[in-house]
Amino acid sequence: MVTLKGEHIYLRALEPEDLDFVYQVENDMSFWQLSDTQAPYSRFLIKQYLENAKQDIYEAKQLRLAICTHDNNTIGLIDVFDFNIKNRRAGIGILIKEAADRHQGYGKEALGLLVDYCFNVLHLHQVYANISEDNQASLKLFEGLGFEIIGLKKDWSFDGEAFSNEYILQHINN
Repeated sequence: MVTLKGEHIYLRALEPEDLDFVYQVENDMSFWQLSDTQAPYSRFLIKQYLENAKQDIYEAKQLRLAICTHDNNTIGLIDVFDFNIKNRRAGIGILIKEAADRHQGYGKEALGLLVDYCFNVLHLHQVYANISEDNQASLKLFEGLGFEIIGLKKDWSFDGEAFSNEYILQHINN
């Protein structure tokens, strides 16, 4: 049985009460390189996004879930994007907001739950991730859960000063 509840965290749908959390994450410039964000988001736009988050993944072609500790503290977000039902694949992204919550096993648990959900509920054949070459923590996380590096996109991202490479990782459900 697939559950979105782990030993230390659980994944849940976004709620209107998540407005401040999502607003802070989306407007934190230190995360923009991860998501190719170019400009801040208004509270109004994020409120609209949360109101439309009720669309299911088959309609929206994406799914964003909150990562919460069992004491109901929201610590991050995890996404399924580029959902392609015909080819049974999707991309996955994860963000733990505060540095103090990183390297605690929360990301590993959340990613494991989401991969399990993708394979056993959505019946995907594969999931993939795009990770900067210098993001060693994320590379270790994804590789530890069965993702394999299948390619390197050279000079893929520009941060305003320099280009950086990005790996593409893939996990195929056998």
